[in-house]
Amino acid sequence: MSITGMTALELGNKIQKREISVVEATEAVLESVRRKEPSINAFVTVDGEGARKRAKEVQKQIDEGTLTGPLAGVPVAVKDNLCTEGMPTTCSSKILHNFIPSYTATAVENLMRAGAVVIGKTNMDEFAMGSTTETSYFGATKNPWNTSHVPGGSSGGSCAAVAAEECPYALGSDTGGSIRQPSSFCGVVGLKPTYGTVSRYGLVAYGSSLDQIGPIARDVADCAAVLEAVASYDTKDSTSVRRQDLDFTSALKEGVSGMKIGLPRDYFGTGLNTEVKEAVLAAAKKLEGCGAVIEEFNLGLVEYAIPAYYVIACAEASSNLARFDGIKYGYRTKQYEGLHNLYKKSRSEGFGPEVKRRIMLGSFVLSSGYYDAYYLKALRTKALIKQEFDKAFAHYDMILGPAAPSTAPRLGENLDDPIKMYLGDIYTVSVNLAGLPGISVPCGTDKAGLPVGVQLIGNCFEEKKIIRAAYTLERTGGYSRSTLAVLDGTSERGK
Repeated sequence: MSITGMTALELGNKIQKREISVVEATEAVLESVRRKEPSINAFVTVDGEGARKRAKEVQKQIDEGTLTGPLAGVPVAVKDNLCTEGMPTTCSSKILHNFIPSYTATAVENLMRAGAVVIGKTNMDEFAMGSTTETSYFGATKNPWNTSHVPGGSSGGSCAAVAAEECPYALGSDTGGSIRQPSSFCGVVGLKPTYGTVSRYGLVAYGSSLDQIGPIARDVADCAAVLEAVASYDTKDSTSVRRQDLDFTSALKEGVSGMKIGLPRDYFGTGLNTEVKEAVLAAAKKLEGCGAVIEEFNLGLVEYAIPAYYVIACAEASSNLARFDGIKYGYRTKQYEGLHNLYKKSRSEGFGPEVKRRIMLGSFVLSSGYYDAYYLKALRTKALIKQEFDKAFAHYDMILGPAAPSTAPRLGENLDDPIKMYLGDIYTVSVNLAGLPGISVPCGTDKAGLPVGVQLIGNCFEEKKIIRAAYTLERTGGYSRSTLAVLDGTSERGK
């Protein structure tokens, strides 16, 4: 098997055994990026020089015995809304095209302490606002399975990079499904942890009460190992949670005997693609065959999740993005008259249409006369949605459903229809509103050969249950996730 065809843990094991050097692994990944980027456009920044320097440092620490973890020496890609000292962090926006942070996000620092080699920053929807990775200032990312289709979003660059074997794993962020939906579209595994498990310090905020950083990898074991590395309590993040149960790899055991899994009827009705429905129900059948008890139930308030989410997310975005004004950092218009004109022109020229749309919507729902009618009502709905999940988890260990209502649409198909794009988040946004953990695992393909993902949702702080179920489902086999073969026929995965 080639270096780029290995999972993160497989590669880490080879590095620890001195069968592969960190420099070799890094060079192999950088070469893969060089060859495939013209077709995929998964990266905004590739730091080859920095990665090679870091590889030598990590190799020295491994040789000295100070780095012995499973991810030591393994290259990683980081979504471009996570700050990295000395490396551009643009959020795929013109307004931050020249921004280089003076500090590093806690999640990335945690990976560095584990011995990771950061090779670059991945493309995304501008400021994480989108579901296709087409709103990026640096151009759309393509789906490695079929480059005429989108990879999903907003973490589409990270998911496409992992799927195309440009890197073994990556970090993404999830505000309303931005890890799980593109993971489904790209045939990889994406995990959104319980809110507060991973520090948000250094993550450029979109919706502060919803954002959460998580891993994207080729299998469940990698996701568990990466989450174990990045999760920590952080005094720099006021929403960080002090947890004792961060040994997520201990959940990598086969078997779901006796587990009760709920299937919300609301998730399998109108709007769900038939092929996606069949693949997801087949996954449920596999878990039932492994001993799980599968039951249908009614999950209330599903129809209110999308409007509540977009009111809250846009309101928070309008506040968070007020800091980008052309004064302190980032893009500044060249010609202006006075301070207010500087603000107006810098923001008008620096932000893309989708970001402007959400800022205006957020400013509207927060304005005098509409705050009570929209924003406060959305917050009440958020609390009621959490109550519905609490009722469900009183009876079930987890909830199973689709990660997205369809497979990856064609490029440009949803870009001119924002409502259609927003409705594509129907199965994912509730998880963020309730602060729950969720994981998307590949469960098949449609007739066109595009991947389908099944989503497992757990109660707060019960990642281990969904990791175990996802691992069991993955081990049942029958699903090939090789995508490199689509690009150049050289992949050894799935053979």
